[in-house]
Amino acid sequence: MTRLLRTYLQPYARWLLAVIVLQLLGTIASLYLPTLNANVIDYGIVKGDTAYILRTGGWMLLMTLGQIACSVVGAYYAARMAMSFGRDLRSAVFRRVLGFSERELARFGAPSLITRNTNDVQQVQMLVAVSGSTMIGAPIMGIGAIIMAVREDPGLSWLLGICVPVLAIVVGAVAWRMVPLFRRMQTFVDGVNRILREQIAGIRVVRAFVREPEETRRFAAANADLTDTALRAGRLLALLLPSIVLILNASSAAVLWVGAVRISAGQTQIGDVTAFLVYLAQILLAVMMATFMLMMLPRAAVSAERIGDVLGTESSVAPPRNPVKAAAAHAQVELRAVTFTYPGAADPVLRAISLGVAAGQTLAVIGSTGAGKTTLLSLIPRLLDPTAGAVLVDGVDVRRLDSDWLCSRIGLVPQRPYLFSGTVASNLRFGDPDAADEDLWKALEVAQAREFVEELSGGLAAPIAQGGTNISGGQRQRLAIARALLRKPRIYLFDDSFSALDLGTEARLRAALRPVTRESAVLIVTQRVSSIRNADQIAVLEGGGIVGLGRHRELLDTCPTYAEIVASQLTAEEAA
Repeated sequence: MTRLLRTYLQPYARWLLAVIVLQLLGTIASLYLPTLNANVIDYGIVKGDTAYILRTGGWMLLMTLGQIACSVVGAYYAARMAMSFGRDLRSAVFRRVLGFSERELARFGAPSLITRNTNDVQQVQMLVAVSGSTMIGAPIMGIGAIIMAVREDPGLSWLLGICVPVLAIVVGAVAWRMVPLFRRMQTFVDGVNRILREQIAGIRVVRAFVREPEETRRFAAANADLTDTALRAGRLLALLLPSIVLILNASSAAVLWVGAVRISAGQTQIGDVTAFLVYLAQILLAVMMATFMLMMLPRAAVSAERIGDVLGTESSVAPPRNPVKAAAAHAQVELRAVTFTYPGAADPVLRAISLGVAAGQTLAVIGSTGAGKTTLLSLIPRLLDPTAGAVLVDGVDVRRLDSDWLCSRIGLVPQRPYLFSGTVASNLRFGDPDAADEDLWKALEVAQAREFVEELSGGLAAPIAQGGTNISGGQRQRLAIARALLRKPRIYLFDDSFSALDLGTEARLRAALRPVTRESAVLIVTQRVSSIRNADQIAVLEGGGIVGLGRHRELLDTCPTYAEIVASQLTAEEAA
């Protein structure tokens, strides 16, 4: 946490310095007030000197006003510093997550990343906000009050040597027990977040299989774990405040008793005992303030550790140190002996894959579920990097290419087409932010989506829910295809992008795509034979390796795996 605070508070060092100075001045004023009050009692009230009372009272009023001004201004700068710190930290986590490959995203998981960028950042931000007014003032007040108390009456100082250590031991014991509880709480928050996210996203499946009672029990179990841990931490906190109040009252009673004995013996004055009592309260108040910080510190420390894990994780897809831009006029994609293994997996997903496709050609990849088709496609835009071999675009290894240049050449339609909350137009303009409405309609027409968009209320301005949940799967696929078309890429990557379309719509779509993609390299991943029968080359994957490569008719005769796939989908007449 120290490194996190040092890094992201550095731009606000001036505000931090202002907070420290203001807290110092306010605390000095607060510490001087009991001494003035003691003088009013000993030299004003006891001696009946009204002028001294008024004069010293005026100084006390000025001290109080100064203390209030310092506290208000210090709190303002502390709040600005904390809010700015939180903004910068959230932005840093967001930018880091945007750079993660699929490997890092799978490692952390979406629910955990969301919690880290919201709840965890908030915990650290609250610590910074409270520190500006509490952590800085508490040690100044505690040390200053001890010095002033000893100065007022050294004979009573031995009481400080008893009450302060006892209070510190109580606070330390509670804080020591709370750290592991807060660490577990953040883990349980992740669990509740994950289950809730799954149930909301899969509500149709839950209802279709009548799993509401089971899902309710699963959420209740995760919620109970979080609640039990929070209650255990709450019980510890509930013990803390009464313990502090007990020590404070016992210490005050001891001061009054010992002070009364010393006053009777003429060893001290009433004002000194009164001031000592106030300083004792300030000392214990400082310890209470530190206690409040210690209540927040364990949870903030755990949150900072979790944030640091994200910020300290480098993407496995590292940007090139000296990025280059290929200069070829036409796109060409080549995979040379590519092997890919997921972390922790015993066997590679892809084994020595060598394929190529040039501009104006279509390469199709087909195979059973789990054959590695999507993984192969993810290597081209560098969503993943191969563990062996190389992926080349225009003859240059993608690991050397400028990332923005590479992405500008690629139009990707993922297996699960994701749409963002907004409108039809805003989603399409992800492909080209400057596209005119006329261009949007042309892309929709090619993607066979114009008709249903025109029927939507508002047309291009029709609202789209997060994930596109307010339209059908086939409509989402067609909008995703239109989004890729607006980019006018040199390389098209279709990852099972026609699976939700009926055969008639798919046939019209493929016919409309041919003139648009005539000068581009097209890679299609699919399980549907009808989508790839006319491809220039078909690669058949099985067990991570290529077991067949050629055109449709060739593979029917030479590749048993392909023939089996065809036989399961088409009649003999259709296959021929």
